[in-house]
Amino acid sequence: MFDVFFRSLATLMLVGFLSACASNNPEAAAQGAAAAQLDDVVRGPVTVHFTDPSQYTSANDFGRDGGSGQKSWLPTLGQHLAEKVGAKLPPGQQVEIAITNVERAGRNEPWRAGPAGDVRIVRDIFPPRVDLQFTQRTADGQVLRQGPRQLRDNMFMANIDRYPGDPLRYEKQLVDDWVDKEFATKGS
Repeated sequence: MFDVFFRSLATLMLVGFLSACASNNPEAAAQGAAAAQLDDVVRGPVTVHFTDPSQYTSANDFGRDGGSGQKSWLPTLGQHLAEKVGAKLPPGQQVEIAITNVERAGRNEPWRAGPAGDVRIVRDIFPPRVDLQFTQRTADGQVLRQGPRQLRDNMFMANIDRYPGDPLRYEKQLVDDWVDKEFATKGS
């Protein structure tokens, strides 16, 4: 019985050692970084860039939103952001946006058994958060506005649901609210 225990322990230690060696391998790290990169979203005068998505808060949410799952929702969020900003811009202006962090509303609860562990549980204590930097330019390239923004809405569950059934409904509403405030036209 102790032999089985010690063999299992030795195997686990060996696997841990090999994993640590692999993580210190620059080539493996470069391949992992390349896999984490996403293409920029370009919609007319708006470009949305994702800076190191593997480091986003939701990428580290028990591994459930990271990797291939993240590659499906981040471009969707980027496209939504580009479309909303593009609709508010005067002709000739351009906006570049770098998304630096995303924390989706809710959390995965890994202690739930089976497939239920993959379901995001949305509670008001886990609001959506998006951190970004943007630059708005005139047609001749002069900077109108720029800077970092931290999008937050701690009352997100009290809002009217503009995107019922959409898995990114809270994040999209957060983006919509920022776009409406940041790119509001005079007189509106």
